[in-house]
Parts: sequence; structure tokens; C-alpha cells
Amino acid sequence: MVIVDTTVWVDYLNGVATPETDWLDAQMARQRLGLLDLMVSEVLQGLSTDRDAARVLRHLRRFEIFETGGTELAVDAARHYRLLRARGRTVRKTIDCLIASFCLRERHSLLHCDRDFDVFEELLGLPVVHP
Repeated sequence: MVIVDTTVWVDYLNGVATPETDWLDAQMARQRLGLLDLMVSEVLQGLSTDRDAARVLRHLRRFEIFETGGTELAVDAARHYRLLRARGRTVRKTIDCLIASFCLRERHSLLHCDRDFDVFEELLGLPVVHP
């Protein structure tokens, strides 16, 4: 399973060509793809109308959407944050800690365009798709 981060979805939906959006476009019918409920919220927040949000949500529902709420994930994310900070690497966004921790726990790969995930890959072994 490849979890596709918000950064890639936003570029993809806006027609921005990047190695990640090209990979997503080429692999959409071939790979098992998913996203987290948190990503759905981030993507929909960036849209200007309810009509656009409904259209994009219909598109996103074609993929597996994982529920991320819960104390266990929150505790894992906080532990990872502290571990990385102790190694001199501070992650800028809590949501990225939650996403990376989910992928680590569930052994899913992550497709992203966000440097905050690089430290998770480098120091914690987060599986990342490199197009």
C-alpha cells in the first residue's frame, strides 16, 4: 500500500507536474493507493467551494481512506517527535508526525513532496516512494 500525502494530492489536483504527480498518474490504476482521514481534511480545506469539495471528495473516495484517530497513534507520533528532536531534527508539523507514524506502524510506503518526512525516512526507516 502506498499512502499519498496531501502535498502530492494538491499538486495533482492543480495540474502541477512533478515526479510525484507523474508517478501517481502512471500508477493510479496499478498500485494499491490510500490516504488518511487527516489528508482528506487538508485537501478539502484548500478548496474554495462546497461544490469543488464534493467533487474532489468523490474522487478521493475511490482510494482507501484510513481512520487515524486514537490515543495509540498520538502516543507513537509524540514518541517519534521526541526521538527525532533528541537527535537534533525537529519536525515542523504535528500532522506529519501522525502521518509518518501511521505509515511506520502499518508498514505502508509514503509518496510525498514534504521535507519533514525525510528525517523519518533517514532516522526511523519510513518507507518512501522515490519516483
